[in-house]
Amino acid sequence: MVRHVRWQLLLAFLGLVLLIGLLSAYAYSYTTVVVPDHGGDYVEGIAGFPQYINPLLSRYNNVDEDISSLIFGGLTRMDEHGNILPDLAQQWTISSNGLSYTFHLDPDRHWQDGVPVTSADVIYTVGVMQNPNYPGPPDLHDLWSTVKAEALDSHTVRFSLKAPYAPFLDYTTQGIIPKHLWEHVPITAMLTSRLNIHPVGFGGWKLKEINAERAILEPSPVYPWKHEPYLDSVTFKFYPDKESVLTAYAEKKVDGIAELPAEYMGKTSAMRDLQIFLPPIDQESIVLLNLRDPTVSFFQEKEVRQALLYALDREALVKDALHGYGVVIHSPVLPENWAYDGDVPRYPYDPARSQELLEAAGWTDSDGDGVRDKGGLPLRFILLTDDSPTHIALAKGICKYWKAVGIKAVPQHVAFPDLVSDYLYPHNFAAVLVSWELAGDPDPYPLWHSTQYASGQNYGGWSNRLADEAMEQARMTLNTTARARLYATFQRVFAEEVPALLLYQQVYGYGVRNTVKGVKVGPLAHPSDRFRTLADWYIYSKRVPTNRICRRNGTPMP
Repeated sequence: MVRHVRWQLLLAFLGLVLLIGLLSAYAYSYTTVVVPDHGGDYVEGIAGFPQYINPLLSRYNNVDEDISSLIFGGLTRMDEHGNILPDLAQQWTISSNGLSYTFHLDPDRHWQDGVPVTSADVIYTVGVMQNPNYPGPPDLHDLWSTVKAEALDSHTVRFSLKAPYAPFLDYTTQGIIPKHLWEHVPITAMLTSRLNIHPVGFGGWKLKEINAERAILEPSPVYPWKHEPYLDSVTFKFYPDKESVLTAYAEKKVDGIAELPAEYMGKTSAMRDLQIFLPPIDQESIVLLNLRDPTVSFFQEKEVRQALLYALDREALVKDALHGYGVVIHSPVLPENWAYDGDVPRYPYDPARSQELLEAAGWTDSDGDGVRDKGGLPLRFILLTDDSPTHIALAKGICKYWKAVGIKAVPQHVAFPDLVSDYLYPHNFAAVLVSWELAGDPDPYPLWHSTQYASGQNYGGWSNRLADEAMEQARMTLNTTARARLYATFQRVFAEEVPALLLYQQVYGYGVRNTVKGVKVGPLAHPSDRFRTLADWYIYSKRVPTNRICRRNGTPMP
Protein backbone atom coordinates (compact mmCIF):
# COMPACT_ATOMS: atom_id res chain seq x y z
CA MET A 1 0.00 0.00 0.00
CA VAL A 2 2.78 2.42 0.93
CA ARG A 3 4.69 1.45 -2.23
CA HIS A 4 1.57 2.18 -4.32
CA VAL A 5 1.24 5.66 -2.76
CA ARG A 6 4.89 6.39 -3.48
CA TRP A 7 4.38 5.55 -7.12
CA GLN A 8 1.39 7.86 -7.29
CA LEU A 9 3.40 10.66 -5.72
CA LEU A 10 6.25 10.07 -8.17
CA LEU A 11 3.91 10.11 -11.15
CA ALA A 12 2.25 13.27 -9.87
CA PHE A 13 5.63 14.91 -9.43
CA LEU A 14 6.74 13.93 -12.93
CA GLY A 15 3.46 15.20 -14.32
CA LEU A 16 3.98 18.50 -12.54
CA VAL A 17 7.50 18.80 -13.92
CA LEU A 18 6.22 18.08 -17.43
CA LEU A 19 3.43 20.60 -17.03
CA ILE A 20 5.85 23.27 -15.83
CA GLY A 21 8.13 22.50 -18.77
CA LEU A 22 5.29 22.77 -21.25
CA LEU A 23 4.02 25.99 -19.71
CA SER A 24 7.54 27.40 -19.69
CA ALA A 25 8.05 26.52 -23.35
CA TYR A 26 4.63 27.99 -24.17
CA ALA A 27 5.41 31.17 -22.28
CA TYR A 28 8.88 31.36 -23.84
CA SER A 29 7.43 31.11 -27.33
CA TYR A 30 5.05 33.96 -26.59
CA THR A 31 7.55 36.22 -24.82
CA THR A 32 10.37 35.75 -27.34
CA VAL A 33 10.70 36.26 -31.06
CA VAL A 34 12.97 34.81 -33.76
CA VAL A 35 15.40 37.40 -35.14
CA PRO A 36 18.34 37.30 -37.56
CA ASP A 37 21.68 36.26 -36.11
CA HIS A 38 25.17 36.99 -37.38
CA GLY A 39 27.29 34.51 -39.28
CA GLY A 40 27.40 32.55 -42.50
CA ASP A 41 28.63 33.01 -46.04
CA TYR A 42 26.27 33.67 -48.95
CA VAL A 43 27.66 32.10 -52.14
CA GLU A 44 26.35 33.27 -55.50
CA GLY A 45 27.10 31.72 -58.86
CA ILE A 46 27.57 34.13 -61.73
CA ALA A 47 28.29 33.63 -65.43
CA GLY A 48 31.43 35.48 -66.44
CA PHE A 49 34.72 36.58 -64.96
CA PRO A 50 36.00 39.85 -63.47
CA GLN A 51 38.20 42.14 -65.49
CA TYR A 52 37.94 45.65 -64.07
CA ILE A 53 36.56 45.99 -60.55
CA ASN A 54 36.63 49.71 -61.06
CA PRO A 55 33.51 51.91 -61.32
CA LEU A 56 35.10 53.91 -64.13
CA LEU A 57 35.54 50.77 -66.26
CA SER A 58 32.92 48.29 -65.08
CA ARG A 59 29.85 49.18 -67.13
CA TYR A 60 30.24 46.59 -69.88
CA ASN A 61 30.74 43.55 -67.62
CA ASN A 62 27.99 42.50 -65.19
CA VAL A 63 30.50 40.69 -62.95
CA ASP A 64 32.58 43.85 -62.63
CA GLU A 65 29.51 45.97 -62.05
CA ASP A 66 28.11 43.64 -59.36
CA ILE A 67 31.32 43.60 -57.34
CA SER A 68 32.11 47.29 -57.91
CA SER A 69 28.66 48.32 -56.68
CA LEU A 70 29.39 46.74 -53.29
CA ILE A 71 32.91 48.10 -52.91
CA PHE A 72 32.57 51.63 -54.27
CA GLY A 73 30.19 54.54 -53.86
CA GLY A 74 29.42 57.89 -55.45
CA LEU A 75 28.56 61.35 -54.26
CA THR A 76 24.95 60.21 -54.47
CA ARG A 77 22.99 57.05 -55.08
CA MET A 78 19.69 56.30 -56.79
CA ASP A 79 16.69 54.53 -55.30
CA GLU A 80 14.29 52.19 -57.11
CA HIS A 81 12.15 55.12 -58.31
CA GLY A 82 14.97 57.13 -59.84
CA ASN A 83 15.24 59.56 -56.93
CA ILE A 84 18.73 60.82 -56.03
CA LEU A 85 19.77 60.23 -52.41
CA PRO A 86 22.91 61.11 -50.39
CA ASP A 87 25.91 58.79 -50.32
CA LEU A 88 29.36 60.35 -49.84
CA ALA A 89 27.70 63.77 -50.06
CA GLN A 90 25.54 64.52 -47.03
CA GLN A 91 23.80 67.36 -48.82
CA TRP A 92 24.04 69.60 -51.86
CA THR A 93 22.75 72.89 -53.17
CA ILE A 94 21.94 74.02 -56.70
CA SER A 95 22.21 77.64 -57.77
CA SER A 96 19.02 79.40 -58.88
CA ASN A 97 20.23 79.49 -62.49
CA GLY A 98 20.96 75.75 -62.48
CA LEU A 99 24.60 76.22 -63.42
CA SER A 100 26.32 75.45 -60.12
CA TYR A 101 26.10 72.34 -57.91
CA THR A 102 27.85 72.36 -54.52
CA PHE A 103 28.29 69.09 -52.62
CA HIS A 104 29.21 68.81 -48.94
CA LEU A 105 30.99 65.53 -48.20
CA ASP A 106 30.65 63.42 -45.07
CA PRO A 107 33.86 64.21 -43.13
CA ASP A 108 33.83 60.82 -41.40
CA ARG A 109 34.06 58.62 -44.50
CA HIS A 110 37.23 56.61 -45.11
CA TRP A 111 38.68 54.43 -47.80
CA GLN A 112 38.92 50.78 -46.84
CA ASP A 113 42.66 51.19 -46.21
CA GLY A 114 41.88 53.80 -43.54
CA VAL A 115 42.72 56.95 -45.52
CA PRO A 116 40.06 59.72 -45.27
CA VAL A 117 37.92 60.42 -48.35
CA THR A 118 38.25 64.06 -49.41
CA SER A 119 37.37 66.47 -52.18
CA ALA A 120 40.69 65.61 -53.82
CA ASP A 121 39.38 62.10 -54.59
CA VAL A 122 36.29 63.52 -56.27
CA ILE A 123 38.28 66.02 -58.34
CA TYR A 124 40.77 63.32 -59.33
CA THR A 125 37.98 60.95 -60.46
CA VAL A 126 36.36 63.66 -62.57
CA GLY A 127 39.76 64.48 -64.06
CA VAL A 128 40.20 60.87 -65.18
CA MET A 129 36.86 60.95 -67.00
CA GLN A 130 37.76 64.30 -68.60
CA ASN A 131 41.10 63.01 -69.89
CA PRO A 132 41.11 62.48 -73.69
CA ASN A 133 42.74 59.07 -73.11
CA TYR A 134 40.06 57.90 -70.65
CA PRO A 135 39.35 54.27 -71.63
CA GLY A 136 35.86 54.11 -70.12
CA PRO A 137 32.35 54.79 -71.52
CA PRO A 138 32.39 57.69 -74.02
CA ASP A 139 29.22 59.26 -72.61
CA LEU A 140 30.93 59.79 -69.25
CA HIS A 141 33.82 61.56 -70.95
CA ASP A 142 31.47 63.66 -73.08
CA LEU A 143 29.42 64.83 -70.10
CA TRP A 144 32.22 65.51 -67.63
CA SER A 145 34.36 67.25 -70.23
CA THR A 146 31.82 70.08 -70.22
CA VAL A 147 31.88 70.46 -66.41
CA LYS A 148 34.30 72.56 -64.36
CA ALA A 149 35.12 70.78 -61.09
CA GLU A 150 36.81 72.50 -58.16
CA ALA A 151 37.44 71.79 -54.49
CA LEU A 152 36.28 74.62 -52.23
CA ASP A 153 37.82 72.89 -49.22
CA SER A 154 38.73 69.37 -48.16
CA HIS A 155 35.07 68.30 -47.98
CA THR A 156 33.28 70.63 -50.39
CA VAL A 157 33.25 70.40 -54.18
CA ARG A 158 31.55 72.55 -56.78
CA PHE A 159 30.61 71.66 -60.33
CA SER A 160 29.91 74.44 -62.83
CA LEU A 161 27.88 73.71 -65.96
CA LYS A 162 27.81 75.71 -69.19
CA ALA A 163 24.02 75.42 -69.44
CA PRO A 164 21.25 74.17 -67.13
CA TYR A 165 20.96 70.40 -67.30
CA ALA A 166 18.45 68.83 -64.89
CA PRO A 167 19.65 65.21 -65.44
CA PHE A 168 23.12 66.17 -64.15
CA LEU A 169 22.45 64.73 -60.67
CA ASP A 170 22.16 61.30 -62.26
CA TYR A 171 25.87 61.51 -63.16
CA THR A 172 26.84 62.18 -59.55
CA THR A 173 26.00 58.56 -58.72
CA GLN A 174 29.20 57.66 -60.57
CA GLY A 175 31.61 55.69 -58.40
CA ILE A 176 34.69 57.49 -57.08
CA ILE A 177 38.21 56.04 -56.96
CA PRO A 178 40.99 56.87 -54.43
CA LYS A 179 43.47 59.46 -55.62
CA HIS A 180 46.23 58.33 -53.26
CA LEU A 181 46.37 54.97 -55.01
CA TRP A 182 45.46 55.78 -58.60
CA GLU A 183 47.46 59.00 -59.09
CA HIS A 184 50.60 56.90 -59.55
CA VAL A 185 49.03 55.05 -62.51
CA PRO A 186 49.26 56.80 -65.92
CA ILE A 187 45.88 57.06 -67.65
CA THR A 188 47.31 55.04 -70.55
CA ALA A 189 48.10 52.19 -68.13
CA MET A 190 44.76 52.25 -66.37
CA LEU A 191 43.43 49.10 -68.04
CA THR A 192 46.42 47.03 -66.94
CA SER A 193 46.71 48.24 -63.35
CA ARG A 194 46.55 45.61 -60.60
CA LEU A 195 44.23 47.98 -58.74
CA ASN A 196 41.47 46.73 -61.05
CA ILE A 197 41.53 43.37 -59.29
CA HIS A 198 42.65 44.63 -55.89
CA PRO A 199 40.18 47.50 -55.46
CA VAL A 200 39.90 49.86 -52.51
CA GLY A 201 36.63 51.73 -52.16
CA PHE A 202 34.57 53.39 -49.44
CA GLY A 203 31.46 51.24 -49.94
CA GLY A 204 29.95 48.76 -47.54
CA TRP A 205 31.85 45.66 -48.64
CA LYS A 206 35.58 45.08 -48.83
CA LEU A 207 37.37 42.59 -51.08
CA LYS A 208 39.00 39.93 -48.93
CA GLU A 209 40.21 37.48 -51.56
CA ILE A 210 40.03 37.03 -55.34
CA ASN A 211 41.28 34.45 -57.80
CA ALA A 212 40.19 32.92 -61.09
CA GLU A 213 37.40 30.95 -59.42
CA ARG A 214 35.90 33.27 -56.85
CA ALA A 215 35.87 36.63 -55.06
CA ILE A 216 35.13 36.91 -51.34
CA LEU A 217 33.81 40.13 -49.84
CA GLU A 218 33.30 40.97 -46.19
CA PRO A 219 31.63 43.93 -44.43
CA SER A 220 33.89 46.98 -44.36
CA PRO A 221 34.81 47.94 -40.79
CA VAL A 222 35.04 51.63 -41.74
CA TYR A 223 31.59 51.90 -43.37
CA PRO A 224 28.89 53.76 -41.37
CA TRP A 225 26.40 50.90 -41.23
CA LYS A 226 22.90 51.55 -39.86
CA HIS A 227 23.29 48.05 -38.48
CA GLU A 228 26.12 45.60 -39.02
CA PRO A 229 25.34 43.10 -41.80
CA TYR A 230 24.28 39.69 -40.58
CA LEU A 231 26.37 37.81 -43.15
CA ASP A 232 30.05 37.30 -42.43
CA SER A 233 30.86 37.32 -46.12
CA VAL A 234 29.56 37.18 -49.67
CA THR A 235 31.29 34.95 -52.21
CA PHE A 236 30.93 35.20 -55.98
CA LYS A 237 31.84 32.00 -57.83
CA PHE A 238 32.62 32.47 -61.51
CA TYR A 239 31.37 30.09 -64.22
CA PRO A 240 31.74 30.12 -68.01
CA ASP A 241 28.00 30.21 -68.74
CA LYS A 242 24.53 30.29 -67.17
CA GLU A 243 23.99 26.56 -67.61
CA SER A 244 27.06 25.91 -65.46
CA VAL A 245 25.63 28.15 -62.73
CA LEU A 246 22.39 26.14 -62.69
CA THR A 247 24.39 22.91 -62.42
CA ALA A 248 26.40 24.34 -59.54
CA TYR A 249 23.19 25.26 -57.74
CA ALA A 250 21.76 21.77 -58.20
CA GLU A 251 25.00 20.36 -56.76
CA LYS A 252 24.70 22.76 -53.78
CA LYS A 253 27.95 24.51 -54.64
CA VAL A 254 26.22 27.91 -54.62
CA ASP A 255 23.21 29.40 -52.85
CA GLY A 256 22.29 32.03 -55.41
CA ILE A 257 21.91 32.30 -59.17
CA ALA A 258 22.87 35.73 -60.48
CA GLU A 259 20.56 35.59 -63.49
CA LEU A 260 17.78 33.14 -64.31
CA PRO A 261 17.25 33.13 -68.09
CA ALA A 262 13.63 33.02 -69.26
CA GLU A 263 14.24 29.81 -71.22
CA TYR A 264 15.25 28.01 -67.99
CA MET A 265 12.07 28.96 -66.14
CA GLY A 266 10.59 25.47 -66.36
CA LYS A 267 13.70 23.94 -64.87
CA THR A 268 14.14 26.46 -62.07
CA SER A 269 10.46 26.46 -61.11
CA ALA A 270 10.82 22.78 -60.22
CA MET A 271 13.56 23.54 -57.69
CA ARG A 272 11.58 23.53 -54.45
CA ASP A 273 14.35 25.09 -52.37
CA LEU A 274 14.80 28.06 -54.73
CA GLN A 275 13.28 31.47 -54.03
CA ILE A 276 12.63 33.11 -57.41
CA PHE A 277 12.48 36.90 -57.72
CA LEU A 278 11.30 38.64 -60.89
CA PRO A 279 11.74 42.37 -60.29
CA PRO A 280 11.24 44.79 -63.19
CA ILE A 281 14.45 46.25 -64.53
CA ASP A 282 14.95 49.53 -66.39
CA GLN A 283 15.06 48.00 -69.85
CA GLU A 284 12.34 48.09 -72.47
CA SER A 285 11.71 46.34 -75.77
CA ILE A 286 10.05 48.21 -78.61
CA VAL A 287 9.55 48.13 -82.37
CA LEU A 288 11.11 51.17 -84.01
CA LEU A 289 9.50 52.35 -87.25
CA ASN A 290 11.45 54.23 -89.90
CA LEU A 291 9.40 57.38 -90.28
CA ARG A 292 11.64 58.93 -92.94
CA ASP A 293 12.07 56.09 -95.43
CA PRO A 294 9.91 56.75 -98.55
CA THR A 295 9.80 53.04 -99.40
CA VAL A 296 7.70 52.47 -96.26
CA SER A 297 5.86 55.76 -96.36
CA PHE A 298 2.82 54.14 -94.74
CA PHE A 299 4.60 54.42 -91.38
CA GLN A 300 4.13 58.19 -91.68
CA GLU A 301 0.38 57.67 -91.24
CA LYS A 302 -0.67 57.79 -87.59
CA GLU A 303 -3.63 55.49 -88.25
CA VAL A 304 -1.32 52.79 -89.57
CA ARG A 305 0.97 53.06 -86.55
CA GLN A 306 -1.99 52.86 -84.17
CA ALA A 307 -3.39 49.89 -86.09
CA LEU A 308 -0.07 48.06 -85.79
CA LEU A 309 -0.22 48.39 -82.01
CA TYR A 310 -3.90 47.49 -81.63
CA ALA A 311 -3.22 44.31 -83.63
CA LEU A 312 -0.74 42.95 -81.07
CA ASP A 313 -1.73 40.82 -78.09
CA ARG A 314 1.28 41.92 -76.10
CA GLU A 315 0.27 39.98 -72.99
CA ALA A 316 0.24 36.75 -75.00
CA LEU A 317 3.56 37.61 -76.64
CA VAL A 318 5.19 38.09 -73.24
CA LYS A 319 3.72 34.83 -71.98
CA ASP A 320 4.60 32.73 -75.02
CA ALA A 321 7.89 34.16 -76.29
CA LEU A 322 9.30 35.35 -72.96
CA HIS A 323 7.89 32.75 -70.55
CA GLY A 324 6.34 35.63 -68.62
CA TYR A 325 9.64 37.52 -68.31
CA GLY A 326 8.15 40.91 -69.07
CA VAL A 327 5.50 43.48 -68.22
CA VAL A 328 3.50 45.18 -70.97
CA ILE A 329 4.18 48.93 -71.03
CA HIS A 330 2.13 51.89 -72.25
CA SER A 331 4.64 54.71 -71.92
CA PRO A 332 8.29 55.27 -72.88
CA VAL A 333 8.82 56.24 -69.22
CA LEU A 334 8.78 53.09 -67.08
CA PRO A 335 6.14 52.71 -64.33
CA GLU A 336 8.52 52.71 -61.35
CA ASN A 337 10.03 56.07 -62.27
CA TRP A 338 8.89 59.29 -60.57
CA ALA A 339 8.11 60.85 -63.97
CA TYR A 340 5.69 58.12 -65.10
CA ASP A 341 2.17 59.22 -66.06
CA GLY A 342 -0.27 56.41 -65.34
CA ASP A 343 -3.09 58.14 -67.22
CA VAL A 344 -1.63 57.93 -70.72
CA PRO A 345 -3.93 56.46 -73.38
CA ARG A 346 -3.54 52.72 -73.85
CA TYR A 347 -3.80 50.35 -76.78
CA PRO A 348 -5.30 47.04 -75.68
CA TYR A 349 -5.40 44.07 -78.03
CA ASP A 350 -8.23 44.95 -80.41
CA PRO A 351 -7.86 43.49 -83.91
CA ALA A 352 -11.28 44.80 -84.91
CA ARG A 353 -10.24 48.35 -84.05
CA SER A 354 -6.98 47.79 -85.94
CA GLN A 355 -8.86 46.83 -89.08
CA GLU A 356 -11.27 49.76 -88.70
CA LEU A 357 -8.37 52.19 -88.63
CA LEU A 358 -6.78 50.62 -91.69
CA GLU A 359 -10.03 50.63 -93.63
CA ALA A 360 -10.71 54.27 -92.74
CA ALA A 361 -7.22 55.21 -93.91
CA GLY A 362 -7.84 53.53 -97.28
CA TRP A 363 -5.82 50.39 -96.74
CA THR A 364 -7.79 47.51 -98.26
CA ASP A 365 -6.98 44.18 -99.86
CA SER A 366 -7.81 45.21 -103.42
CA ASP A 367 -6.40 42.12 -105.15
CA GLY A 368 -7.39 39.44 -102.61
CA ASP A 369 -3.83 38.33 -101.81
CA GLY A 370 -4.30 38.77 -98.06
CA VAL A 371 -2.16 41.92 -97.90
CA ARG A 372 -3.71 45.37 -97.65
CA ASP A 373 -2.63 47.97 -100.18
CA LYS A 374 -3.30 51.57 -101.19
CA GLY A 375 -2.38 53.32 -104.41
CA GLY A 376 -0.44 50.30 -105.57
CA LEU A 377 1.69 50.18 -102.41
CA PRO A 378 1.31 46.97 -100.38
CA LEU A 379 1.44 47.11 -96.59
CA ARG A 380 4.51 44.90 -96.59
CA PHE A 381 7.92 45.29 -94.87
CA ILE A 382 10.75 43.45 -93.08
CA LEU A 383 10.80 43.29 -89.27
CA LEU A 384 14.46 43.17 -88.31
CA THR A 385 15.92 42.03 -84.99
CA ASP A 386 19.08 40.58 -83.48
CA ASP A 387 19.90 36.89 -83.20
CA SER A 388 18.85 36.30 -79.58
CA PRO A 389 16.40 33.36 -79.33
CA THR A 390 13.92 35.51 -77.39
CA HIS A 391 13.84 38.28 -79.99
CA ILE A 392 13.60 35.81 -82.87
CA ALA A 393 10.58 34.13 -81.26
CA LEU A 394 9.05 37.50 -80.43
CA ALA A 395 9.46 38.79 -83.99
CA LYS A 396 7.76 35.70 -85.40
CA GLY A 397 4.85 36.11 -83.01
CA ILE A 398 4.45 39.80 -83.88
CA CYS A 399 4.38 39.07 -87.61
CA LYS A 400 1.71 36.42 -87.01
CA TYR A 401 -0.59 38.94 -85.34
CA TRP A 402 -0.08 41.48 -88.11
CA LYS A 403 -0.86 38.91 -90.76
CA ALA A 404 -4.28 38.41 -89.17
CA VAL A 405 -5.23 42.02 -89.97
CA GLY A 406 -3.78 42.08 -93.49
CA ILE A 407 -0.27 43.38 -92.80
CA LYS A 408 2.60 41.40 -94.28
CA ALA A 409 5.77 41.60 -92.16
CA VAL A 410 8.68 39.25 -92.72
CA PRO A 411 10.92 38.53 -89.69
CA GLN A 412 14.64 38.68 -90.29
CA HIS A 413 17.51 38.53 -87.80
CA VAL A 414 21.18 39.48 -87.87
CA ALA A 415 24.01 39.46 -85.34
CA PHE A 416 23.64 42.20 -82.75
CA PRO A 417 26.84 44.11 -83.69
CA ASP A 418 25.70 44.15 -87.32
CA LEU A 419 22.23 45.30 -86.31
CA VAL A 420 23.72 48.34 -84.63
CA SER A 421 26.43 49.25 -87.15
CA ASP A 422 24.74 48.32 -90.43
CA TYR A 423 21.10 49.06 -89.75
CA LEU A 424 20.39 51.26 -86.72
CA TYR A 425 23.12 53.89 -87.09
CA PRO A 426 22.61 54.40 -90.87
CA HIS A 427 18.79 54.17 -90.45
CA ASN A 428 18.81 51.27 -92.87
CA PHE A 429 15.63 49.49 -91.80
CA ALA A 430 11.86 49.55 -92.15
CA ALA A 431 10.98 48.24 -88.69
CA VAL A 432 13.31 46.86 -86.04
CA LEU A 433 12.74 45.12 -82.72
CA VAL A 434 15.24 46.37 -80.15
CA SER A 435 15.81 46.47 -76.39
CA TRP A 436 17.58 49.27 -74.56
CA GLU A 437 18.31 50.52 -71.07
CA LEU A 438 16.39 53.38 -69.49
CA ALA A 439 18.24 53.45 -66.16
CA GLY A 440 18.69 56.72 -64.36
CA ASP A 441 17.10 60.07 -65.07
CA PRO A 442 13.90 59.80 -67.16
CA ASP A 443 15.18 62.32 -69.73
CA PRO A 444 13.96 60.96 -73.12
CA TYR A 445 15.83 63.59 -75.17
CA PRO A 446 18.60 61.30 -76.55
CA LEU A 447 16.03 58.80 -77.83
CA TRP A 448 13.17 60.92 -79.11
CA HIS A 449 14.14 64.55 -79.74
CA SER A 450 14.17 65.46 -83.43
CA THR A 451 17.77 66.73 -83.25
CA GLN A 452 18.94 63.25 -82.27
CA TYR A 453 18.17 61.69 -85.66
CA ALA A 454 21.54 62.42 -87.25
CA SER A 455 23.89 61.69 -84.36
CA GLY A 456 21.76 60.42 -81.47
CA GLN A 457 19.51 57.44 -80.87
CA ASN A 458 16.33 58.68 -82.51
CA TYR A 459 16.83 55.99 -85.12
CA GLY A 460 13.27 56.14 -86.44
CA GLY A 461 13.44 59.88 -87.07
CA TRP A 462 10.40 61.02 -85.07
CA SER A 463 9.85 64.77 -85.10
CA ASN A 464 7.08 66.45 -83.12
CA ARG A 465 7.28 70.08 -82.06
CA LEU A 466 5.13 69.72 -78.92
CA ALA A 467 7.14 66.71 -77.72
CA ASP A 468 10.42 68.49 -78.53
CA GLU A 469 9.42 71.54 -76.50
CA ALA A 470 8.42 69.44 -73.49
CA MET A 471 11.75 67.60 -73.56
CA GLU A 472 13.73 70.81 -73.98
CA GLN A 473 12.01 72.59 -71.10
CA ALA A 474 12.28 69.54 -68.82
CA ARG A 475 16.06 69.49 -69.28
CA MET A 476 16.27 73.06 -67.96
CA THR A 477 13.74 72.66 -65.13
CA LEU A 478 15.13 71.76 -61.72
CA ASN A 479 11.82 71.39 -59.89
CA THR A 480 10.86 67.72 -59.99
CA THR A 481 7.11 68.39 -59.93
CA ALA A 482 7.38 70.79 -62.86
CA ARG A 483 9.56 68.31 -64.77
CA ALA A 484 7.01 65.56 -64.15
CA ARG A 485 4.28 67.75 -65.72
CA LEU A 486 6.43 68.32 -68.78
CA TYR A 487 7.16 64.62 -69.10
CA ALA A 488 3.44 63.90 -68.77
CA THR A 489 2.90 66.10 -71.83
CA PHE A 490 5.61 64.22 -73.69
CA GLN A 491 4.07 60.86 -72.76
CA ARG A 492 0.57 61.88 -73.88
CA VAL A 493 1.89 63.10 -77.24
CA PHE A 494 3.86 59.88 -77.64
CA ALA A 495 0.77 57.78 -76.88
CA GLU A 496 -1.31 59.68 -79.41
CA GLU A 497 1.28 59.67 -82.18
CA VAL A 498 2.73 56.15 -81.63
CA PRO A 499 6.12 56.90 -83.22
CA ALA A 500 7.24 53.43 -82.10
CA LEU A 501 5.46 50.35 -80.77
CA LEU A 502 6.02 49.86 -77.05
CA LEU A 503 6.08 46.18 -76.14
CA TYR A 504 7.24 45.35 -72.64
CA GLN A 505 9.54 46.14 -69.74
CA GLN A 506 11.97 43.38 -69.00
CA VAL A 507 12.19 41.62 -65.64
CA TYR A 508 15.32 40.27 -64.03
CA GLY A 509 15.23 36.64 -62.95
CA TYR A 510 17.08 36.05 -59.69
CA GLY A 511 17.25 32.95 -57.51
CA VAL A 512 18.33 32.47 -53.89
CA ARG A 513 18.18 29.26 -51.84
CA ASN A 514 15.48 29.35 -49.16
CA THR A 515 18.06 28.90 -46.41
CA VAL A 516 18.96 32.55 -47.00
CA LYS A 517 16.37 34.75 -45.31
CA GLY A 518 15.47 38.43 -45.42
CA VAL A 519 16.01 38.74 -49.17
CA LYS A 520 14.02 41.57 -50.71
CA VAL A 521 14.50 42.59 -54.32
CA GLY A 522 12.59 45.62 -55.62
CA PRO A 523 12.64 47.36 -59.02
CA LEU A 524 16.15 47.52 -60.50
CA ALA A 525 17.94 50.13 -62.56
CA HIS A 526 20.88 47.72 -63.00
CA PRO A 527 21.25 44.03 -62.08
CA SER A 528 23.65 45.00 -59.28
CA ASP A 529 20.77 46.81 -57.53
CA ARG A 530 19.57 43.40 -56.31
CA PHE A 531 22.01 43.89 -53.41
CA ARG A 532 20.33 47.06 -52.09
CA THR A 533 19.13 45.19 -48.96
CA LEU A 534 22.12 42.85 -48.62
CA ALA A 535 22.84 44.02 -45.06
CA ASP A 536 19.48 42.53 -44.02
CA TRP A 537 20.05 39.06 -45.51
CA TYR A 538 20.80 36.30 -43.02
CA ILE A 539 21.34 32.56 -42.73
CA TYR A 540 21.19 32.03 -38.96
CA SER A 541 18.55 33.13 -36.46
CA LYS A 542 17.99 33.16 -32.72
CA ARG A 543 15.27 33.84 -30.16
CA VAL A 544 15.36 36.96 -28.03
CA PRO A 545 12.85 38.43 -25.56
CA THR A 546 10.29 40.65 -27.22
CA ASN A 547 11.27 43.58 -25.01
CA ARG A 548 14.69 43.60 -26.70
CA ILE A 549 13.27 44.32 -30.16
CA CYS A 550 13.55 47.89 -31.38
CA ARG A 551 10.03 49.12 -32.03
CA ARG A 552 11.23 51.48 -34.74
CA ASN A 553 12.90 49.04 -37.12
CA GLY A 554 12.35 45.57 -35.69
CA THR A 555 16.04 44.79 -35.14
CA PRO A 556 17.30 43.25 -31.87
CA MET A 557 18.84 45.68 -29.40
CA PRO A 558 22.20 44.94 -27.79
